[in-house]
Amino acid sequence: MNQLAADGVPVTVTCRVLKLSRQPYYRWLKNPIAEAELVEAYRANVLFDTHCDDPGFGYRLLADKARRAGEPMADRTAWRIASANGWFSAFGKPKRGKNGKKPGPPVHDDLCAVVDENGRTRHVFVADGPNELWLTDITEHKTAEGKLYLCAITDAFSNRIVGYSIDQRMKARLAVQALANAVQMRGDVSGCVVRSDRGSQFRSRKFLRALARHGMVGSMGRVAAAGDNAAMESFFALLQNNVLDRRVWATREQLRLAIVTWIERTYHRRRRQPRLGRLTPIEYETIMTTPADLAA
Repeated sequence: MNQLAADGVPVTVTCRVLKLSRQPYYRWLKNPIAEAELVEAYRANVLFDTHCDDPGFGYRLLADKARRAGEPMADRTAWRIASANGWFSAFGKPKRGKNGKKPGPPVHDDLCAVVDENGRTRHVFVADGPNELWLTDITEHKTAEGKLYLCAITDAFSNRIVGYSIDQRMKARLAVQALANAVQMRGDVSGCVVRSDRGSQFRSRKFLRALARHGMVGSMGRVAAAGDNAAMESFFALLQNNVLDRRVWATREQLRLAIVTWIERTYHRRRRQPRLGRLTPIEYETIMTTPADLAA
């Protein structure tokens, strides 16, 4: 319409031919960019900056960062804008497979199982305070030098990784060292329940003696029940996407440093979790506990 008007065609004639109203056209002339479009542009800008800063963040974390940057929006709005612009997380869903190994017999009772009102058995992996319930498991990843193994221990209260051990061999000492690191960080952990699967490392005499030495209680899940250890699998999925699958690792030392850096810098201090009220594990423990509670 602007071009036709510049060529001498009256706006009235153009609107009549196109069956349009003149009022919206004149309103557009006064304000070519609508307020809603301007708000969307500001939101898209902060989402783009956050996505470039960490391509691994999904739309929920992007929305959380945007809100903290002064551009409030719903998670769904962040998803719509990010999806329309192709700003997706750099990671896909992890591939799963079976190793064909048969789990050994449990050496502990299942202390996390509860029976609901319908008589069905389900598991509760929550804690009212620190050092009440720890979850542990082992993951592996290959490098050009060979495989590297990580045993991590999570406090169910804050999802914080309270201890971990990295080694090139998946022996019992891997789990024992992770437990020792966790105890050293937390202090007196007597009575804490340590939940694991039926891996041989967690059924070994060394690990059982370490639990008894610190006054801790073991707990093991069922066979072929992936949900029993879903909390640790969720953490390992994040690690897989954010670190392990990011590149081809030439040496074990490179991968070890990358794992430690991501846990201590990103997961503990930058990755906000909905279950924690959009706080990081460090922030959640700082707000919800005192130093005496952590060492209790």
